[in-house]
This record gives sequence, C-alpha cells and structure tokens, in this order.
Amino acid sequence: MTTGAILLAAGFSRRFGSIKLRAVLPDGSTMLQRTSRLLLSVTSDIMVITRPALRDTGVFDGTGLTDSQIVLCEDADLGMGHSLACGIRALPANWDACVICLADMPFIEPATLKQLLGKASHSRITVPEYKSQRGHPVCFGRDFFAELAQSQGDTGGREVIKHHPDKVDVMTLNDPGILQDIDTPQDLTAC
Repeated sequence: MTTGAILLAAGFSRRFGSIKLRAVLPDGSTMLQRTSRLLLSVTSDIMVITRPALRDTGVFDGTGLTDSQIVLCEDADLGMGHSLACGIRALPANWDACVICLADMPFIEPATLKQLLGKASHSRITVPEYKSQRGHPVCFGRDFFAELAQSQGDTGGREVIKHHPDKVDVMTLNDPGILQDIDTPQDLTAC
C-alpha cells in the first residue's frame, strides 16, 4: 500500500503579516524547512501544493524538496479547499491513501506521522487526537479522493469527515503538535 503526504503551502499569511513560511523558528530553520524536513524524515512520497508567487519568493530554498514534488495551484486565492482539490487531482495513480499536512504546523512529532502512515487504509479516514481535541494531519484513503477533489473555498477535508462519520478512526496520541498551528506572530513567540 502506498501512502503519501500532501503538504498544503499556498496560504497568504494574512493574519501573520508577512510570509509566515519564511518565519524563523527557535531552532534556526524556517517554518517550511522544518515542516518539509519532518515529512522527508518519514516518506519520500510528498507533494507540496503552493502558488506561483509564493514559490518565486525562494521560500522552498533549503527544504530538501525537489521541483518534481511541487504542484502549483493557480486558484489558491479562492481558499484552502481549492489547494486541497488541486493536490488531490495531481496525485500519483499508485497512491492508496494520503496524509493531508499543513505547512504552518511544524511541531508534529515524526512518530505521529509514522503512525498515521501505518494506519492508512484505502477505505478509512484517520484523525489524530490529543487531550480530546482533534488535530492535523488527517489521513484519507483513496475512497475519498473524488470528494476531496471537489473541495472549494475554505472547506475540504472537514466536510468529507462530516459526511462519513462511520468511516473515521480516531487515533489518540501524546503529541500536542497536532494542535499547534502558527497563524500570527504571537503564535510564533509562544513556541
């Protein structure tokens, strides 16, 4: 079974005030460098969804990602759902499942990603949970790709999960990183 990772990295950082994927974390890496390295430490099957203007800023320098792993979403300005749909439509034919990751969540533990990848099934959705709160990334089996490919606006995976509660497996983890996204400079200083 082949399970890959889609990294959504096409946002506009409106609440952050500057390109947050270039924000420097306490370890000296940028947010995108850390998130990319995290994914690369557990799989080489990675597809990054971004927009042309963001790619052209050099934000991918030092991430370890190759040009072949980057997919440009021309309508990313319409919302995260469009970026997700773009990624799903570009998936390699041999992927049986994919973990949907957010580029502004650099503190997820590698073990969490390994567990999600190991739990993947073509007919199930796996959602991580920490202290009774659901988080990211979420693993979707191939059975849900057609629905995800129709995502629009800022909806996407959440709607698919709502439509298939009987297909959802909740994985309880001891990883606060699944809840820790960085949307503002204040979130960054709290790291």
